[in-house]
Amino acid sequence: MRQIVTFDAYGTLVDFQLGPTALKVLSDRLDLDGLNVDEFLDDFRVMRFQAVLEAYRPFHEVLPSSLEAAMRLHGLEYRKSDGEALVAAVPTFGPHPEVPAALRALKSRYEIAIISNTDDDLIAQNLANIGVEFDHVITAQQAGAYKPDRQAFEYAFQTMDIDPAQVIHVAQGWEYDLIPTRDLGLARRVWINRYDRHSGSADYQPYDELPDLSGLPALLGC
Repeated sequence: MRQIVTFDAYGTLVDFQLGPTALKVLSDRLDLDGLNVDEFLDDFRVMRFQAVLEAYRPFHEVLPSSLEAAMRLHGLEYRKSDGEALVAAVPTFGPHPEVPAALRALKSRYEIAIISNTDDDLIAQNLANIGVEFDHVITAQQAGAYKPDRQAFEYAFQTMDIDPAQVIHVAQGWEYDLIPTRDLGLARRVWINRYDRHSGSADYQPYDELPDLSGLPALLGC
């Protein structure tokens, strides 16, 4: 039976250094009295999630607007060049070290695909950095919707011409991937717990848990 292993890209496959990059871009303004950098980065993450829940806009617009919102919340001066620098950095991010070998092993048995909250042109270089060819690459730009919107997943399944029951989805993010895929009827879900969260959630079982992709081929019989 045909099966596809689908992946979230940023954070799961790609070492998505958005926080450190933002801090580098804003280095000349981070000495503001009372600024809690960890809170600022957490608010930036929340702003990005809120932005993708709204009407679709390209990712190269979502990133700057989310950064600006977080900066204004913390009293930081926003410049247009800040958002531009952040967007320009995204294609430079490479894979986590174990990712290419794991993907090559999986390709011996499965089709592999990406379902990512990004623009086509932004992710193209990230895929080149990984160096493994994917059978399908589905972006929010193509779907006109971002995960966790069900439309993003349904568009991907339709485009790949696959029943959800033949899909194994692999992701590290809860809000974008693990929560919305619980009720999609997938064959299997795998949580990549890269950031060593203390636990997952019994409410969203069943799923397998791995610390990174190195053990995924064995888990899936490759």
